[in-house]
Amino acid sequence: MSKKILIIEDDRALRETTTAFLEAEGFRILQAPDGVQGLKSAEKEKPDLVLLDMMLPAKSGIEVCKALREKGILVPIIFISGEKKDEIDKVLGLELGADDYLTKPFGQRELLARIHAVLRRGRPEPPQIEEFTFGDVCVNFKKHLTVKGRIEVYLTAKEYDLLKLLIRREGEVVDRDTLLNEVWGYEHFPTTRTVDTFIHNLRKKIETDPSQPRHLITVPWSGYKFLK
Repeated sequence: MSKKILIIEDDRALRETTTAFLEAEGFRILQAPDGVQGLKSAEKEKPDLVLLDMMLPAKSGIEVCKALREKGILVPIIFISGEKKDEIDKVLGLELGADDYLTKPFGQRELLARIHAVLRRGRPEPPQIEEFTFGDVCVNFKKHLTVKGRIEVYLTAKEYDLLKLLIRREGEVVDRDTLLNEVWGYEHFPTTRTVDTFIHNLRKKIETDPSQPRHLITVPWSGYKFLK
């Protein structure tokens, strides 16, 4: 699946030319013309990377970056500045958690190289979950031991991986393609029906009433989410 990039930039011409270039390189692009809309898009759309202008109307790039990090949103951010003299803002942006910095005017190939470099670093590893309890179910991921009530339940290795991923993203809708790629890898299972089958089997093992699940929830047309 192609990576999704959010461009938060008030210069329409730059926004459009950058969009056209990055789409030609295979990225999916979202746009926002100011900081307020950009922050909302970053929270709602969950992009893989944000290109963030420092000088924005309504809410500055620094404010957007700070708000995202305070909300625990760890999306990679590349700051874009129109002034070479903004050394203080550059340092502040990086201290707030930005991943890189570009000064206008910049070449599109340089931008592409920065994007690839930042994406290669990847997101910070989520904290390891050794044991998790919900309802009357206790799952020990380290020992591959699951108990529902007082009865031990057998889960396969892939079921543990799928459940752990959903628990790590508790409350978040995770689409089938993401689940398929992160748990199995596209080269092994080329159909998203695999995910549906595993969710169905997991429900039979951990839900009190699999026909009316409380924990493994289907979000129509979107994917699945875990609720404690």
